[in-house]
Amino acid sequence: MSSRNIRLSRSIVGKLESEAVSKVIEQSGYLGMGDEVRLFEEEIAEYLGVEPWRVTCVSTGTAALHLALECSLPAGSEVLIPSLTFVASFQAALQANLKPIACDVNPDTGLLDLADAQQRITPNTGAVMPVHYASNPALCEHIYDFAKRHGLRVIEDAAHAFGCDFNGKKIGAFGDIVCFSFDGIKNITSGEGGAIVTSDREVARLVKDARLLSVENDTEKRFQGKRSWNPDVKRRGWRYHMSNIMAAIGRTQLRRLDEEFAPARREMANLYRKRLAQVPGVELLKMDMQNIIPHIHPVRILGGKLKPLTGMLEQAGIPTGSHYKPNHQLTLFGGGKQHLPVSERLIGELLTLPLHPGLEMEDIEFICTTLIEALGKLK
Repeated sequence: MSSRNIRLSRSIVGKLESEAVSKVIEQSGYLGMGDEVRLFEEEIAEYLGVEPWRVTCVSTGTAALHLALECSLPAGSEVLIPSLTFVASFQAALQANLKPIACDVNPDTGLLDLADAQQRITPNTGAVMPVHYASNPALCEHIYDFAKRHGLRVIEDAAHAFGCDFNGKKIGAFGDIVCFSFDGIKNITSGEGGAIVTSDREVARLVKDARLLSVENDTEKRFQGKRSWNPDVKRRGWRYHMSNIMAAIGRTQLRRLDEEFAPARREMANLYRKRLAQVPGVELLKMDMQNIIPHIHPVRILGGKLKPLTGMLEQAGIPTGSHYKPNHQLTLFGGGKQHLPVSERLIGELLTLPLHPGLEMEDIEFICTTLIEALGKLK
């Protein structure tokens, strides 16, 4: 086993984040939702190039998906979702009293297969939820045309894609509704947290209320350090607001993204792709590396070698991941009664390699060398 301390993923936080949190605790003393959250929303808006009203910060990325769905679709609607995604995408639809419809994916990218999704459209279909798997927003080129043809809303699950570009614009700078995650291992973190960015003023109004138990216009009062003592509530809501502590971390991380985190992630992912591109038995996912900030780096291991290779890497001190078990195989969502051949094949091939700014380039070289040698032994 190697003496290297390699982790699959990790939070990259330190003195700057600690100082930001200390400032909230020691100077303002207000730990709930207040001025720090307002500033974080404004700074996200500036980063994306949109008006501040479009951005709503919440407690998690899953909360962002839930509120986006709840506030844009009537109960009972169906939502087309790729099965190859974290269970949060499907759970958010259930929580919003909607029906998630599992769809297959493209084998070259892991992104939603629009041809398969089209076959699953019914009169009850209300939205399509593309997942920017492995930070790849390539589907944006076609998803909005697809949605327009079929009269659907688009709720982008962009949990992997904060900071990524498409056609010269940031993800979140355009489109219908876009949901980000800021949990501990994402491109930026606020400890836990997420954000909804929308071009729909009514959806923006509803999600801002819904994160505060749907107390009408409570966001404005919280940002002024006040509370709503004579409120009205007309819809159900949740305690999904972000705290000032989390926002302080997020604001610090946002300042570090372009100069520190993004270059490191891109450099490591590009080295993986360079070293593994011609390796027999390894298939790289297709994506435009110039415009993404890679959150994870999955590769396909062909020929039924995934399981033994994973064990050999683990013995060498290299942790790996599996993103993700298809949702249609989970008991709650059918337990495998539905057959989605590409998703089912990919879960037996996809291997997620370590990727985060806490790694050194020498670690990536070691991982690639070990993987190549292990595959050679499995011939």
